[in-house]
Amino acid sequence: MKNAAFRWIHPGGGVMICLGDALKKIPNPIDRHVGSRVRMRRMLAGVSQERLGEALGLTFQQVQKYEKGANRISASRLQNISKILGVPVSFFFDGAPMGVSLVSGMGESAGPGYVADFLSTSEGVQLNKAFVKIDDPKVRRKLIELVESLAGDGPGPA
Repeated sequence: MKNAAFRWIHPGGGVMICLGDALKKIPNPIDRHVGSRVRMRRMLAGVSQERLGEALGLTFQQVQKYEKGANRISASRLQNISKILGVPVSFFFDGAPMGVSLVSGMGESAGPGYVADFLSTSEGVQLNKAFVKIDDPKVRRKLIELVESLAGDGPGPA
């Protein structure tokens, strides 16, 4: 049974996976979602990980771990983050996965998570900031049509 693969729910809410001798913790989907929303808001606000860390009394590495969902953010720390980034705490839970079963499957649910993932990237933030500066709705519509034609498909992944 040396190469057997198995998993179990970690008391902290994540899933532990054992592949042979390696043991890996998969972050809780809610923690990952909250972390990605912290990253998205931080980037939209133009705040570096280092600046956010300094404001919280943390290293930028700790901020990275929060943003990846590797470390869970406490309620009091999340409240501090919301004040620093100028959003209500509820912002970080908008669009969070509901009814996630950690036991039934390890694949990600098919949903709008790809949008949050993209908006959390520097390209997503840059594109979003530039797009909202376009005042003419017809120009915005044409830009969407152009991007969809370049992507070779309709809106969103299949």
